[in-house]
Parts: sequence; C-alpha cells; structure tokens
Amino acid sequence: MCTRVYAYWVEIGTRELRANLAAALRQVRAGERLVITVDGCPVAQLGPLQPAGSPTLADLAASGLVDPPRRPQPSAPSVSPPPSPASSSR
Repeated sequence: MCTRVYAYWVEIGTRELRANLAAALRQVRAGERLVITVDGCPVAQLGPLQPAGSPTLADLAASGLVDPPRRPQPSAPSVSPPPSPASSSR
C-alpha cells in the first residue's frame, strides 16, 4: 500500500482503495480517516461514524482538535440541600 500519512488522515488513491478495500475498512474501523484521491487531488474522505449528539471537551481533546486546559478547572461549589420541614426543630 503506497499511502501518505498526515497528522489526522491517510491519503489513498482510488485504484489502491479498490484493490485493498477490506484493509482500508479495517483502518477506518480502528479510527483512522482516509482521504481518497483522484490523480493526487483529494476528492472524498472515509472515516469512522461520529457518535450521536455533541462531542464533549474530552472527545475533542482526544481527537486532537482542541488542547486540554492547562490549569485545573475549579470544582463546582458544594451546595447542601435545604433542610426538610420534618427535620427542623420545633
């Protein structure tokens, strides 16, 4: 397989894709994104399905699209529930 590897995807020609479709699909199942080229020009991409809903910050950081925070995030203030009327003193 003669492919060029970039930061987030692998480039593959149409002839090579036809000849090695099963191997290409295994790569995609493993999480790689393939860019399909015709005469060296990118025309399409083949990649894993995106999960339903909006991605979380952890998902974006894991995929390399954003950098994780450098400082620790402040913890949420702890709020105690109001006392129930039955437990209050008379």
